[in-house]
Amino acid sequence: MDIKNEFNDLLGEIEAEMRSVLGEGDGHARPLYEMVSYHLGLDDPTGPRGKRMRPLLGLLAFKSLGGDYRKSLPAAAAVELGHNFSLVHDDIEDADRERRHRPTLWAIWGVPLAINAGDALFALSRLALYGLMEVEGYEPQKLLNIMRVYDETCLALCEGQYLDISFERRTDVTVPEYMEMIEKKTAALIAAAVETGAMMATDDREIVDAYRRFGYNLGIAFQIADDLKGTFWTTAATGKPEAGDVRKRKKTLPLVWALENASAADVSRLTAIYQPMIRATDGSGPPLRDSQMSDADVDEVLDILERSGARRHAEEEAHRYRDLALVSAAALPVPESQLSELRILVESVIAT
Repeated sequence: MDIKNEFNDLLGEIEAEMRSVLGEGDGHARPLYEMVSYHLGLDDPTGPRGKRMRPLLGLLAFKSLGGDYRKSLPAAAAVELGHNFSLVHDDIEDADRERRHRPTLWAIWGVPLAINAGDALFALSRLALYGLMEVEGYEPQKLLNIMRVYDETCLALCEGQYLDISFERRTDVTVPEYMEMIEKKTAALIAAAVETGAMMATDDREIVDAYRRFGYNLGIAFQIADDLKGTFWTTAATGKPEAGDVRKRKKTLPLVWALENASAADVSRLTAIYQPMIRATDGSGPPLRDSQMSDADVDEVLDILERSGARRHAEEEAHRYRDLALVSAAALPVPESQLSELRILVESVIAT
């Protein structure tokens, strides 16, 4: 079977599991579930969706250890629902009006209902996990262990989001601080998806830890690659830099590294451009944001990132962690033939 078709088939089963969880909502509150379906891209068979990378990784980890992946579908659905609870809240906190090329929940239904929908997604993700109780062969203690990993990961997500938001008002963020933030906000959930996939297939803690290391390295590589895209991506139509993360003054690895390593003059200029303007909000609407950068400032920032070597450094780091993920995958204690799908997924997420 073509690997792309196989992945699409697996994603279809994950989405069917997610729909089964959402389908339990009824009565006058049914519009809440319609909001959630809209955010997840389940409202339209041809609509936009996320990558579904995290639940797919969990299935493939379980499958690589010789298990029937269908037994891990409840956990895969839980991971994706939990990931999306954080995205709904993230959109509000970042005042982003668009996700996957259509309006975000808060932009359509307002902040209060969007917060509530995000909370519902968190609860639904926990309910999805309880589906493991109906799968033959899982002891109650194993379910509790998986739930503990899930809850610890959700807390890590909140810690990472706290750091990310707090960085917005600073121009002295260090690379170690940035690394801690992406470890918690991005790598933690990817690592947990792989870890719990392995936990459902084996009780050998060394094997489970090896899978978690693989997921962690992939998560770091994924986030740095996303930083590069958000900083240097150019639009197909104009060929000009979109640079969305620069326009929003996000503290990405290229920017943070440049603030530590560029020339004194360039650091001074970056600091001036990124100087935050603290504004109050009464809570009646989305957070007020600093105005986006002018095109001239964006071009100047990109020039500094290029000549300081920040872009090259970020590319090298993304490749380094991708290679660490591949090395981690090669070291997993299963036959190479059972690891091919995981390797293909890594290589598709982080281009060589």
